[in-house]
Parts: sequence; structure tokens; C-alpha cells
Amino acid sequence: MTEEKHYITQKRLKELKKEHEELIRLESIKTKSKAPSFLESEEVSSEYLIYQEDMSFLRARITELEKVLNNHDIIKLPPKQRRKEVNLGAKVKLKVDGETDEIMILGTLEANPSLGIISNESPVGKALMGKKEGEKVEISSPTSITYKVLKVKYPHHLS
Repeated sequence: MTEEKHYITQKRLKELKKEHEELIRLESIKTKSKAPSFLESEEVSSEYLIYQEDMSFLRARITELEKVLNNHDIIKLPPKQRRKEVNLGAKVKLKVDGETDEIMILGTLEANPSLGIISNESPVGKALMGKKEGEKVEISSPTSITYKVLKVKYPHHLS
């Protein structure tokens, strides 16, 4: 069984590495510091329970980050002959219901629809992958919406 591959930008990778280092340091400090006494007249103290819960959340986030750091692909600028088709990292100008919209397609870890960044695994992202300028794609969920790719461009920071 292979783990899920995480597609991320170089910028996001640096942020995740920094967060991982900071959490490892914090875990080390918390572990070395004197853990709250856990016995109060034969009952586990609330202080100790809070400490255990904090450590559990901290360890879970560290583990999550390690999975990403150990199994990721950096989103890069595609070869010149594929830059007119939609791939990871593309900024896509679309015509939707007579309106023009622009989205960027990144991996799930960086998706933020409110900022116009969608995941390559979302229904729209999946449908657009590999499409070229001028092509249309129809997505039904639950109503039918047609997207026409007007322009595909890639930010320079992907190179």
C-alpha cells in the first residue's frame, strides 16, 4: 500500500519544514520540562490531563507533517510544449455562465477556494487537468455547469 503523494509548491515545502522543526523543538522542551504532577489524592490531576492532551495534539501534527515531508512532489513549471494545457500550478482564466473567472490549480494542501485556489482533486480541478485553451468541460453536481478554458499561464516562481 503506497501513501498518498502530496503535491506542493517550493514555498509551501519551506513553510512545512519550518513548522516541523519548530514543533520538534517544542516537543523536546515540553518533554524535558518537568511534567505536571499527576496524582492528587489518587486521582489524575487535570493539569496532567491537559499536558497529555497537548502532547497528543503536538505529536499528531508532527506525524502529519512527516508524512507530507516524506512523500511529496514539488509542483514545477511544465515543459514548454505543455504550457498551454492545464496542469498543477496553472493559473486558468475561465468563462463560466457568461462570466470570466480566474483560478489556480494546486495540490490539496494549498487549496483555498475563497482565494481562487482549487485542488487538482476537486471535481472542477480534475475535469480541467489536461485541457487546452479553447476547450470546454461540463461538470454536473447537481446542476450542469460548462467551463471554457480561455487562457492558461504559469507563474514564474514555479521554474
